[in-house]
Amino acid sequence: MTVRAAISRVVQQEDINFLLTNRIPRRWLTLFVGWLSKIENPLIAVPAIALWRLFCDVDLSDASQSRFRSLHQCFTRELKPGARPVDPDPATLVSPSDGIIGASGKVVAGECLQAKGYAYPLMDLLADRDLVRHYQQGSYVTLRLTAGMYHRFHAPGDCRVEQVSYISGDTWNVNPIAVQRIQNLFCKNERAVIRLRLEPSGHLVTLVPVAAILVASIRLTFLNVLLHLRYRGPNHIPCAAALKRGEQMGWFQHGSTIIAFVPPGVRLVEGLASGTTVRMGQPLFTLADE
Repeated sequence: MTVRAAISRVVQQEDINFLLTNRIPRRWLTLFVGWLSKIENPLIAVPAIALWRLFCDVDLSDASQSRFRSLHQCFTRELKPGARPVDPDPATLVSPSDGIIGASGKVVAGECLQAKGYAYPLMDLLADRDLVRHYQQGSYVTLRLTAGMYHRFHAPGDCRVEQVSYISGDTWNVNPIAVQRIQNLFCKNERAVIRLRLEPSGHLVTLVPVAAILVASIRLTFLNVLLHLRYRGPNHIPCAAALKRGEQMGWFQHGSTIIAFVPPGVRLVEGLASGTTVRMGQPLFTLADE
């Protein structure tokens, strides 16, 4: 057994994993790692990237560059042109990111499923009664980005960003072990609520990037501000950014979770069951009426 496999086997034990990633000073460790990851010194960057790759399944073959000045630059890497083909069918919405599908389904009685046996109030996540009403009987899907995945996210269709709401919060791990143990986890963590108006259909789609331990910063390319634990700016940021299908919207400083909400009349593409890995640009929802 390799060293990597041995370490992975220990860390993947539920109790040990939960203790290592949650019963520590999450906020301060997150701020420290955020600082450390941006140091552009090969004496720090090279071993930091090597350590990260030891613990995570990282594929850099489709990255646009092969050398990185810092761990942060490697985490937030861009891809080679054409590495993520975007499905052109206007009757679909594409996945905004790479990810593993977690819970998905209908919004029923104002609640969504976090994991088997756990539901959370949509109001607690979105903090917007109008949005909660809008998505009654609509659909949602949770996309979990692992630490080694491509961490940028993109527009699911031609759209205009109407508003971004930043909600500061905790930095719980969002891996399956924590999701199955911490009730209302997504509602506790730092997150952004991004309202998108699709063109030309007019559907209102909402993306909620949720940060986590070691990853509590969200950069949006159409806003000149970094949303992070120390951000004290306006919670509601009006916006009028026009984005094309597949155009970059932003990135997590490392990786985390995106929850997508669509109104009634839009549904998840068939065959995308829980545990399915999807890539940015792959059809995720269809606009065809049910």
